[in-house]
Amino acid sequence: MAIIGGLFVLETMSVIIQVISFKLTGKRVFRMAPIHHHFEKKGWTESQVVVRFWIIAVMLAMVGLATLKLR
Repeated sequence: MAIIGGLFVLETMSVIIQVISFKLTGKRVFRMAPIHHHFEKKGWTESQVVVRFWIIAVMLAMVGLATLKLR
């Protein structure tokens, strides 16, 4: 499930990493968390972010289904 939902895991982990990094070092890893906002701050349009995340989600779903064990 972690593979199929990998994009959601990535979004959650980006927030956790940002908070821990800022509390420990006072520096940010990403321009803004969650990570999709980081890419928007870098100049990507919203549609670019959405389409690229769709592609990543489909790829992760295919990998997850390919590793599924059949009885």
